[in-house]
Amino acid sequence: MANIHKGRYSAQIEGEFVVFIIGMRINRLWAIHKWLPVFKSMGPMIKELYMNPETGFLSTEYFINWRGVTLLQYWRSYDELEKYARGGLHLEAWKKFNRSIGTDGTVGIYHETYKAQSGSFETIYANMPKFGLAKASDHVPSTGKMETSRRRMGGENDPAVEVPENP
Repeated sequence: MANIHKGRYSAQIEGEFVVFIIGMRINRLWAIHKWLPVFKSMGPMIKELYMNPETGFLSTEYFINWRGVTLLQYWRSYDELEKYARGGLHLEAWKKFNRSIGTDGTVGIYHETYKAQSGSFETIYANMPKFGLAKASDHVPSTGKMETSRRRMGGENDPAVEVPENP
């Protein structure tokens, strides 16, 4: 079982980083021979990334849904993400997808890429294992300047808002 960190925590990371969301959607459930290879291709890529931290990959979370899977990833930079996409196991998986599925509609794939930087995000994790950005960066207590959403975004508290005490 994951190590639960009791209390409130935040993620802290300096400089620019990238949030990358990638996934697949099964459009024809009975076309297992089409979607299963796409599904199975992600595991080896993630293993490759974790084994090679010089790629700029920081961490990922998996989300299984009714028709597919989504991965939430964190990268040090867009350039490193793009470089990985143009080589390694990803390039082979992409070529295979285009040969076997292409535009036939049996399997959908998607990704979204967001650049972020210090002071442009905020996080809170209460009674959670390290998760998301906190797993990919520094996991810090949510106290002092990290106690409220507004403070985590670099501002001051609205005097009309009362901040609950940390237990």
